[in-house]
Amino acid sequence: MRDTWLIAKREYLEQVRGKAFRITTILIPVIFAAVIAISFVADKYSGSGKHFTVAANNATLAEDVREQLLTDKDADLHVDILAPAADTDRQKLVDQVSQKQIDGFLWLVQDANGQTAAVYAGRSSGDFSTASRLSESVDHAILEQQLTGHGVASTDATMLTKGVKIKTRQVRDGKEVDSSTFGTFIAAYVMAFLLTFTVMMYGMNVGRSVIQEKTSRIFEVMLSTVEPRDMLAGKLIGIGAVGLTQLAIWAAAAGIFLSTALAATLMTGEFQIHISLPEVILFGVYFLLGYALYSTLFAGLAATCESEQELQQYAPLAAVPVWLSFSMITFIMSNPNSFWSVVVSLFPPCAPIAMFLRIASQFPPLWQIAVSLILLLLSVVFVVWFSSRIYRIGILMYGKRATLPEIFRWLRYS
Repeated sequence: MRDTWLIAKREYLEQVRGKAFRITTILIPVIFAAVIAISFVADKYSGSGKHFTVAANNATLAEDVREQLLTDKDADLHVDILAPAADTDRQKLVDQVSQKQIDGFLWLVQDANGQTAAVYAGRSSGDFSTASRLSESVDHAILEQQLTGHGVASTDATMLTKGVKIKTRQVRDGKEVDSSTFGTFIAAYVMAFLLTFTVMMYGMNVGRSVIQEKTSRIFEVMLSTVEPRDMLAGKLIGIGAVGLTQLAIWAAAAGIFLSTALAATLMTGEFQIHISLPEVILFGVYFLLGYALYSTLFAGLAATCESEQELQQYAPLAAVPVWLSFSMITFIMSNPNSFWSVVVSLFPPCAPIAMFLRIASQFPPLWQIAVSLILLLLSVVFVVWFSSRIYRIGILMYGKRATLPEIFRWLRYS
């Protein structure tokens, strides 16, 4: 046990004193905040400042669509009207787009029965925000036109078609509490990404550490005084403690920021975020178990590799369950109690991410969390048993890539 703690201390101090630890501790939260801020601003102002022409055979419809488009002040659109438009005008609009006089034009044709066909032509084919904004404006304009056609006053038609912003609240323990769909999603997304990033980063650090010591032949010296299992346990404890230290620094920084007046101003309305104490505790528990699972797996994998490049080639395969659970973030957040969400959150390699997403969206039954943790713990025990046997022999093998039959023989000999 003394050897284990000595190796853990060596690994911890070596990593914490390194420049990479200081840089990642400072830069990762900054990059996170910048990515979220840029995404929000880019989404809000996507497709803004454009110059369109609305061409229609019905002048009233064209004017209504223009009014709808101009209600979005953030879009800062410049909208011209061409009505009534003839077929010969279409080529003129195409020429204006080609000559970059306008960004695009909306061509509307309404028949005698009131059926409307709409075509948008522009320089960009991937402008989703503009297509969505035009579609919504045409729908509102046609609805208003139909209402006024049935005798509804124009002001009443505008009021009836005005959108309603829904405020979300969550029912917890039989009571309604303030909740923000956007804030909950962002909090779950950030914490899931943080969990994924730290588990994979420190898991890979364990693998790299094994490879570096294996290629430098330090193992041969160390193995003369230390048992392989003590070396593996020391690496896992030392590098895992580095991850916990970094998470504790981030948590302390977040706590200080949340106590400021700036945070109170920013985190209101749709940015309101609630993170409970059980969520914080379970985040730490799933980090530890997820780290133990993947770092032990990477240590065993590294023992079979001859170089760091070879480890990097195999690492994405070992990380497939993590990316699979991360790719289901939208589905799990929207359907936290569905069959597939429950199955994925109980599957040990996906549990650290998937179960935490469910916890952030809607706290699942305690028995499901308990089953998830038990299965994850049993998986850690199995992977430690499996990887330690590979590790004991693999770290002393040089000059030849291990094959599957050889790995099975190592398991039998260990």
